Amino acid sequence: MTETSVPRDRRVSPWWRALSILLLIALLLGWATSASMTEQLKAQITHLQGRLVQVPQVRQVAVLLDDQQRPAMLVTHDPQQGKLLLQRLNEVREGREDSMQLWALAGEDAPRSLGVITSKYQTLEMPVAETDLKHVTQLAISAENKGGVPAGASPSLPWLFKGWWVQKSI
Repeated sequence: MTETSVPRDRRVSPWWRALSILLLIALLLGWATSASMTEQLKAQITHLQGRLVQVPQVRQVAVLLDDQQRPAMLVTHDPQQGKLLLQRLNEVREGREDSMQLWALAGEDAPRSLGVITSKYQTLEMPVAETDLKHVTQLAISAENKGGVPAGASPSLPWLFKGWWVQKSI
């Protein structure tokens, strides 16, 4: 007896072809999605790094207290913009003929005016360079006649609010 060999069918099933094409498409879609997400993540990181540069880096802060040791004014310094940021914590306001004037106190030195508070709003900004705050240990506010005291003069009335100028750890 001779053995007859039946030729085997070497063709691939159409189901396997369809499955391999489907898996190839899924793989390409997964790769495209991950590449897109990576680019979006990079864009978000770049955006947040840019915003971080714009955020004020507060290094110094003072809470000015009234004569009953209650918080009256919060003062912070934004060195990037060269401004003091003042926030009123109580309802004390200037009168028609009065002005509130901010002073820098440095040990035994004479008080140095940082400016007159011109806004009656809850928060305000006052331009003050970082060099003007060097060696300052306390900030104080006095009530003065309208417009404040002349340049180089000392405060004419007692302190309305006073507090320590504190270096904050970054």
